[in-house]
Amino acid sequence: MTVVNEKKTTARAAPSSETSVLGWMRKNLFGSAFNSILTVVTLYVIYLTVKGLWSWGIADAVWIADTRRQCFGISIDGACWAGVIAWLDNIFYGRYPREELWRINLGLVLLIIWMVPLWLPRVKAKIFIGLSTVFLYPFLAGYLFAGGDKDIFMQVMVSAAILCLIGNTLHSIISVMTGNSLAETLIRVLNVKNASEKSQRNILIAILGVGFALVYVWQMGWYVESVSWTKWGGLFLTMVIAGIGIASALPGGIFLALGRRSNLPVIRIISTAFIELFRSVPLITVLFMATTMFPLFMPEGFILNKLTQVIIAVCLFNACYMAETVRAGLQAIPKGQFEGAHTIGLGYWGTMGFIVMPQALKHMIPNIVGIFIGLLKDTTLVSIIGLFDILSMLRAISKDTPWLGLHKEPLLFGAMLFFLLCFVMSKYSRHMEAKLSTTHKN
Repeated sequence: MTVVNEKKTTARAAPSSETSVLGWMRKNLFGSAFNSILTVVTLYVIYLTVKGLWSWGIADAVWIADTRRQCFGISIDGACWAGVIAWLDNIFYGRYPREELWRINLGLVLLIIWMVPLWLPRVKAKIFIGLSTVFLYPFLAGYLFAGGDKDIFMQVMVSAAILCLIGNTLHSIISVMTGNSLAETLIRVLNVKNASEKSQRNILIAILGVGFALVYVWQMGWYVESVSWTKWGGLFLTMVIAGIGIASALPGGIFLALGRRSNLPVIRIISTAFIELFRSVPLITVLFMATTMFPLFMPEGFILNKLTQVIIAVCLFNACYMAETVRAGLQAIPKGQFEGAHTIGLGYWGTMGFIVMPQALKHMIPNIVGIFIGLLKDTTLVSIIGLFDILSMLRAISKDTPWLGLHKEPLLFGAMLFFLLCFVMSKYSRHMEAKLSTTHKN
């Protein structure tokens, strides 16, 4: 009886959620006369702002019109979203040929298919899937977007990318359905489970070789029309530059950070000088230098287009900033972790790959994602050197004769797009932090 009474007393004493909310509001919003006045004024300003935006952007807005003058004729006080809607294709795809837009859409679908296994809990070998996405997908997507004739190197890389995509997809389906990997399933189907590991490995290599040969022969007859890089633009171009920059920034930053911490003086000095050089100048200066200086260092007859030069500059610039973030994470790892790894017989690369770097990267997730978000926003600087990214397309709306002078609506639409992309990256960062957290809450 005593225990029951104590439980009833505790339940009676526990404050309700409504009481807790009222107590929090009384403490933080209306704790004093000044706080109460400040809260009321702030709420009133928020009300006026939301009311004004709602009236201008939704209630009085014009969604269907052929010109900006028609928008004024329908509603002079509302936003003219009709111009943004009319330019949606240009905003997302730039000047890419309209009959070839399926290639961009297919590239996006292939990327989604490639990366979905990374979020499926039962899929094995996720590190390999992630690495294949970084190092092979760009070749397949690059040929889809650019088209034209393929040389031997491009044929090999496109074949490897297609084979890897097929293998990853089959592996993911089998893992979700059975919990086994593709290799384990092939060994079981071929009834060579009792063979030695070397024999099993040779069989899997033979299957891989046959698959590669078949894909290589098939892709030799696959040809898509060439599309000049000058027609790339809009959000598509922004995502290409940001995607390649994000994919290369972390690996490049890791190698530069390890080089700066190296015991070899030559490697340490070169890495330090490289990092400090790119961190000492703004990105716009690096972009101008890339478009004017790169050709001077290239062999005679070797020409890089402006888009390639910009991508290289963005990758190097962000790799240097990432290197300092990685170095800070490595310095946060206790020395005992290094000593423990050496005690169990791990060498330098084993210590870094299996012990130190995973811990450092886990602690650096907020800073890493912050650099990625900054990289995405910094891609708008390429409009200054003549590339038609999403910012250039948004500005071009106001210069189009039917929509002459339409400035606010396109830029607001672009701001909402960037907010959505950055918000998704930030929320996924928080999810990764919570998932990888090793702290224990009482």
